[in-house]
Amino acid sequence: MNEDLLLLVLVAASLAVAYKVWHVALDARESANRIARETCSGAAVQLLDDTVAFAGFRLARDPRGRRRLLRTYTFDYTADGFERAQGFIVLAGRHLEAVGLAGSPS
Repeated sequence: MNEDLLLLVLVAASLAVAYKVWHVALDARESANRIARETCSGAAVQLLDDTVAFAGFRLARDPRGRRRLLRTYTFDYTADGFERAQGFIVLAGRHLEAVGLAGSPS
């Protein structure tokens, strides 16, 4: 009986951790979408597909030497309605680390 209870607690804890990871990733993606829209609007270009794509993540150290997870997202935009260019967003949590647009669409 104790083994079954322990297994149930471990499964519940695993599900809780998985939910938290999923929720944090979803919040980061929503932030990246908002930043992409604001960046395109500010640069007078059109955001294509109305969404960002997850490009990867990596660990980096902050100025205090602590490790943090950086997520990179990409998005497509157009300045003339014909040619596509790609921008990028780097987030630490939901906080913007870097954003960039290509020099000229190609």
